[in-house]
Amino acid sequence: MNSDLETITLSKVSTRLIPFLSVLYIAAFIDRVSVGFAAAQMTRDLGFSAYVFGLGAGIFFVGYCIFEVPSNLILHKVGGRRWIARIMITWALVAGAMAFMSSVSSFYWLRFLLGAAEAGFFPGILYYLTHWVPIASRARLAGRFMTAIPISTALAGPLSSAILRLDGTYGLSGWQWLFLIETIPSLLLGFITLSYLPDTPADAKWLAEDEQQWLENTLQRERLNNDGARRPGVLKALLDPQVLILSLCYFGVELGLYGVILWIPQIFATMDLPPASIGYVIAIPYTVAAVVMMWWSSHSDRNRERVRHLAIASLAGFCGLATSAFLSHSPVTSVFAITLGAAGTLAVLPIFWTLPTARLQGAAAAGAIALINALGNLGGFVGPLIIGWIKASTGSFTWGLVALAAGVLSTGVIALLIGDCTPQPVHTANVNSEAST
Repeated sequence: MNSDLETITLSKVSTRLIPFLSVLYIAAFIDRVSVGFAAAQMTRDLGFSAYVFGLGAGIFFVGYCIFEVPSNLILHKVGGRRWIARIMITWALVAGAMAFMSSVSSFYWLRFLLGAAEAGFFPGILYYLTHWVPIASRARLAGRFMTAIPISTALAGPLSSAILRLDGTYGLSGWQWLFLIETIPSLLLGFITLSYLPDTPADAKWLAEDEQQWLENTLQRERLNNDGARRPGVLKALLDPQVLILSLCYFGVELGLYGVILWIPQIFATMDLPPASIGYVIAIPYTVAAVVMMWWSSHSDRNRERVRHLAIASLAGFCGLATSAFLSHSPVTSVFAITLGAAGTLAVLPIFWTLPTARLQGAAAAGAIALINALGNLGGFVGPLIIGWIKASTGSFTWGLVALAAGVLSTGVIALLIGDCTPQPVHTANVNSEAST
């Protein structure tokens, strides 16, 4: 009976929350990377140099990192529904305002404000899910949520290309249409979030009373188990060496992830592929990666093991990216290698995030998760810079891809050195017996 109750409850949580949260993340990720697709027309119209564009693109991560921790601490206080909605509405307004920038300073300021507005979204959702998903099921459901990354990347190319063809329509450039049109879904979804997303299981009218009780008792039991071993304050959690090591661990995979995402169109362009087909070829690695993410995170949950799964995924990512670096002469084998690299790299993410979410509770968890994401996302700034600098110096993507591959491998190595620090999930029987007492 308890097993049936668990299955039904988690199925409802998965069906009601994960698809909606994934749609939110797809909108966020498309808004984040749209500047890359707008680059050619935008720099042409505004007279931006490559340096100005590169610096402006990177300033996003400055605002993002500065406001990441405060944003997640506020979410802990006010609840996920209102704060996630606030994040979406403000980032949509800033993203739309980018259609009207006319100077270098306005570009810099809007990119900074976009990062500040989006800060806390991803770690906020991860923290929000700790109020809904027991430890044993966390990788599987987080994996379903994070498929938004490959799905949004696969969609962004064809979508952006179509919008950019509106260049000159009603006196607006294609890049202006891109910012205006792609901001509409985020704005609408922000208001929908206010009415759709419940803060806690007790607020979920779609859960029966016994399902709410089972879920709240299970999560409470896990919190009590973890409290006895580890419940530092916010400041202590932020300064915890383990948290800083996890940030370094995450940095490696983000370095590889964003390096590939922002450069893959140009990498494929060097393979003598027809320009019109590149957007569709880009969808191949990320479609495969979405399937692999769900399968590998579910495998991790079934085996109740994290670190070895994370290390194997990072090794696959390393092998795929490193191999692709030396196969540019063969489009078919290169696409296969990059597909392996993207699948391995993305499969790391949902498993990695089970580590910090299982170790800490309350405000300490909110702050630590945000700090890990903020510091790790610096890899999203460094990765594209590394591959661009090496390409400019050598005329080839080869050693840049090798550097990104090494970053992904470092994530697995660091995880193995840390060891599996994830608390064991509680058993339903224990939860119910304690609740009854």
